[in-house]
Amino acid sequence: MISRRKAMMSVGALTGAAIASSASAQQSCEVFTSTTQSAVTPDAALKMLQDGNDRFVAGRTRNCDLMKQVRETSTQQSPFATIVGCVDSRVPPEMVFDQRLGDIFASRVAGNYVTTDIIGGLEFTTKLAGSKLIVVLGHSECGAVKGAADDAKLGNLTATLANIRPSLAKLNYSGVPSSKDKKLVQMLADQNAKDAAKMIMDKSEVIATLVKEGKLKIVSAMHDISTGKISWFA
Repeated sequence: MISRRKAMMSVGALTGAAIASSASAQQSCEVFTSTTQSAVTPDAALKMLQDGNDRFVAGRTRNCDLMKQVRETSTQQSPFATIVGCVDSRVPPEMVFDQRLGDIFASRVAGNYVTTDIIGGLEFTTKLAGSKLIVVLGHSECGAVKGAADDAKLGNLTATLANIRPSLAKLNYSGVPSSKDKKLVQMLADQNAKDAAKMIMDKSEVIATLVKEGKLKIVSAMHDISTGKISWFA
């Protein structure tokens, strides 16, 4: 009984040390390792991104030695979160969440929608590479969303925008959709981000299982390009 109690205390101490090490890595710019990554819970991963955006908005971003991180990630990577974002130049995930090399995976496509190929990539970042959180990050004034509202036609972009159009049908909107309607554009951006998060769960048994087991969380969020602030959907 005494040996078992000591063993349990040792395991608890090691887990606590690993969690503390993860928090320390965020503050000291140390890159994540498989050990510190494994200690991060989905909720803790979300909190780290929320805190990072708070630093970004407040102008208190960390000043890390990026070349040191290049060296430390040259043979391994253990990011704690995955971002599905837009290609928009104003919403680089690493910057708006104040993260650095080796911290997050980023999958970017105009309009931050998801397809089978993108979801396959997410299965890699989570099931195989250990990421604890998927964030579908939309943003205000999204050009792809505006194009979808207008049903724009242009080469291969036509097929790209077709991935966003289904979200338009879900909105309580009367009249002819137009990118000139700013309220509609934001409503569509919100719905598109929510739909993408749901689709990841619906289309991937691998990811759905991780979520059910408490090993992964999927959330959607919206970046305001005028303030830098990220708001989170329930």
